[in-house]
Amino acid sequence: MRERRGATWHAPGARFDDFYASEYRDVVGLAYVLSGSWWVAEDLAQEAFLAAHRNWDRIAAYEQPEAWVRRVAANLAVSAFRRRAAEAKALARVALRQEPMVTELSEDDAEFWRAVRSLPRRQAQAVSLYYLEDRSIAEVAEILDMAQGTVKKHLHDGRRSLARRLKSEDDAT
Repeated sequence: MRERRGATWHAPGARFDDFYASEYRDVVGLAYVLSGSWWVAEDLAQEAFLAAHRNWDRIAAYEQPEAWVRRVAANLAVSAFRRRAAEAKALARVALRQEPMVTELSEDDAEFWRAVRSLPRRQAQAVSLYYLEDRSIAEVAEILDMAQGTVKKHLHDGRRSLARRLKSEDDAT
């Protein structure tokens, strides 16, 4: 154990900047040993210090504000660990599924969807939602946050482009 610096952060007029500069490295170290990742540790420390900053007038009056920020970081680390564990379990369940998550495409279908991906972004989105998911014009408009007339225009332009591209590919074979 190393000796604590003995700073008294609860003194009137204590500055958050000084508190942060003095305690940050140690809080990141704590978060690292709890999380096992420097990236996660830095994020956890930043979240803990952000919470301290938001409430600095109250936190500065505590006898040991450095203990408070460490408790917050430790609680965040536990939450992050639980979240990662839940995500890992969910991924394992998905991996164990017998059926593929996406239906296999025939060669003709694959060619069509390659052509769709080559369309401008909004046309490709409109065509995909309309044809792959069998969405109505109104539903596509809501999902893409655009007017129904705009969806119709993207579908029209997309169909024309697809017809030209797929016809030219048929002519080439």
